[in-house]
Amino acid sequence: MKHILPGRRPRRLRIRIRQAGVGIVTAIFLLVVLAGLGVAMVGITTAQQASANLDLLGARAYQAARAGLEWGIFQQLRKDSCVARSTFTMPAGTSLAGFSVVVTCDLKGGGALARHLVTSTACNFPDAQGGCPQRNDKAESVRRTLEAEL
Repeated sequence: MKHILPGRRPRRLRIRIRQAGVGIVTAIFLLVVLAGLGVAMVGITTAQQASANLDLLGARAYQAARAGLEWGIFQQLRKDSCVARSTFTMPAGTSLAGFSVVVTCDLKGGGALARHLVTSTACNFPDAQGGCPQRNDKAESVRRTLEAEL
């Protein structure tokens, strides 16, 4: 049996003592890297969902503006009256509910060359009068404008 002097350790034991903390450092490094990847993935997913929602709202605003434009064209062609300005909201219970539409009709030119410009603007955050403001600071605000010249 070998005799170990006090204060002196065998060589194998000294190597094991120096390597004892390496595993925990590696584990902490891996946890930090995986947590960073998780946070990045959540941020990207959130941004994609917000973008997809805004795209859907834009498509709905386009359809609401198109409905308003068709109504304005009908008023002009069938009833032969150019409504100066008309504001209405889309019916509840439809996919376009919550959108406000402003339809205007302007007479351009005169005599035999007179033309009518029908403009329809749809938005999902109307002002107090039901119209669509030029600028809205809300994140999910959309506005679409369509025109037809008759």
